[in-house]
Formats: sequence, structure tokens, C-alpha cells
Amino acid sequence: MEKTIREQIMELVEEDYQKFSAALIPNINNVLGVRIPLLRSLAKQIVKEDWRTYLEQAEDHYFEEVMLQGIVIGYVRTDIEETLRYVADFVPKIDNWSVCDSFCVGLKITKANMPRVWEFLQPYLMSSKEYEIRFGVVMLLDYYIAEEYIDRVLEGLDGINHEGYYVKMAVAWAVSICYVKLPERTMTFLKSNALDDFTYNKALQKITESYRVDQETKKMIRNMKRK
Repeated sequence: MEKTIREQIMELVEEDYQKFSAALIPNINNVLGVRIPLLRSLAKQIVKEDWRTYLEQAEDHYFEEVMLQGIVIGYVRTDIEETLRYVADFVPKIDNWSVCDSFCVGLKITKANMPRVWEFLQPYLMSSKEYEIRFGVVMLLDYYIAEEYIDRVLEGLDGINHEGYYVKMAVAWAVSICYVKLPERTMTFLKSNALDDFTYNKALQKITESYRVDQETKKMIRNMKRK
């Protein structure tokens, strides 16, 4: 079965797209060059068949093989506990921002299980591993930036202290989304937080890049930059 999946992936490879895609993910060197919509189509086929066997046997040699597993986990319809077992098995395979962020956005089962997934995410936010933390942070920004969770989200982001670039960028991105959605609560946080200077300033930059923030506010935000 697995050989068939790899063969199908190989048939979808585009050489020009490989160069483009590989350039976006500089820290890995196993990108074949398959467009994400094509991987999604393949994932939908797998989900119609014996997806549990596929996930148990799937290989991880190529970027696209890992990405495909993540997409399949997002598509399967099973109970939350089984899904979270597959999520827990998958997270250690994440070694780049692209797989991480695509995986998170596909975990739409979160919306119907917010308290359970929140609990599940907490160890990842306290991890020492760059992509485990990024997974937790991106899950927060995809699903939990809302009135009910905003204070806990900001507290969680403030407690992250990791030197990894892809952690810092995720935290900055999350803080900017918090500001766009809930500006008053986030402004209080921006005035008193434990973020390192790079992450804090990058968060401000991302806020000023948002089309949902008016020019007057952007001017004020720029003046908050740490020297």
C-alpha cells in the first residue's frame, strides 16, 4: 500500500515547483515539489479507504509524505481521543513551518472540542522543542483567539521563552492576531509583558502590516517599539 502512495506522490512532482517550494523552507532538503491541493486530493482518497493502516505504515522520507499524513489526520472523522492520539504521534515528525502550519489549520475537529484540545496543547507550549512549541502556538492563533480564551492565550504566549526563530515568529504572529481581533485586551498585554525584544518588536511590525488596523493606530503602535 505504502509503495503505491509514494508512486502516486512521485507522479505529481513538478520540477519548477520543487525549486520554488524548497526555497520557502530553507532548513530542509527533502522537498519533491508537489502542490498542496494535489496532496489534499490524494488525502481525500486515502480517507475513503483504510486510513488507519495508512497512518500506521506511512513513510516520512520526503516532505510531501509527512505533509500528506498531516492532511489525512485533519480529514478523518473519528472521536476526539483517537484523533489526538494520531496528533500526538505526528507532532514529533514536524521539522518545518510549512508542515506545522498546514497541519494546524486542518485540525478543524478542535472547534467542536475546545476545552479538550486546550488541555491537550498545554504540554506543547511548555516544551523545549522548537516545532512542538510552534505547533502549540499556531493552534492557539488558529482556534483560541476569542473572548473566552484571550487572557489564557496571552498568558501562555508570555510564558514562552525559546530561542528558536520559528517559535519567536509564531508568537509574534499570534500576538498580532490577538491585537487585530481583541485590541483593548491585547494593548494591556503589550504595555506589560515578558516577551524578548525581537518577538515584541516583530509583533508590533505584524500589527502595522494588517489591513484591519487603521493608520492612526499603526502610528501609535510604531511608537511603542523597543530600542
